[in-house]
Amino acid sequence: MSVSYTEKLHPAWWVYLVAVGLGATFGLVFTPRGTLLGVGVGVVAVAALLAALTYTTPVIAVADGRLGAGRAQIGLDLIGAVEPLDVEAMRHAHGPGLDARAYLCIRGWIATGVRVRLCDPRDPTPYWLLSSRRPDHLTEAIARARLDPGPRSRAEGTPAEGTPAEDAES
Repeated sequence: MSVSYTEKLHPAWWVYLVAVGLGATFGLVFTPRGTLLGVGVGVVAVAALLAALTYTTPVIAVADGRLGAGRAQIGLDLIGAVEPLDVEAMRHAHGPGLDARAYLCIRGWIATGVRVRLCDPRDPTPYWLLSSRRPDHLTEAIARARLDPGPRSRAEGTPAEGTPAEDAES
């Protein structure tokens, strides 16, 4: 597997603090029933919230001729223009400029991102809007991967260069 870019969209530090405070509040609710019960519920709630934040963190990756964003993946051959978005452009893109058909992998604590236009005529999704702390690096990685598709085409059953397509289909 050839990975040219990967980024985990971890929550900001303050989101973890909010999770700890919320979990402690859960414990506080149970304190009148007993201090030990309150502390136990608080510890379990904090652990559960921190685990949920970690487990649900999406990954943006460019690997093996594909772009992955969370659970979604698309071949780089189905991607059109890729546009890095600064803070203002990203705010507009997921606010008044949002197309309701777009695929979103955005996190509120990440202010910048990338808009990836799609050129698949069978897909009604016009573009992907992705949060990224390094939109320029992601854009460059997609451009590099598109220039060097690697062994992907042969692995997916596309005929090798110089092989007639009719022979491969029969």
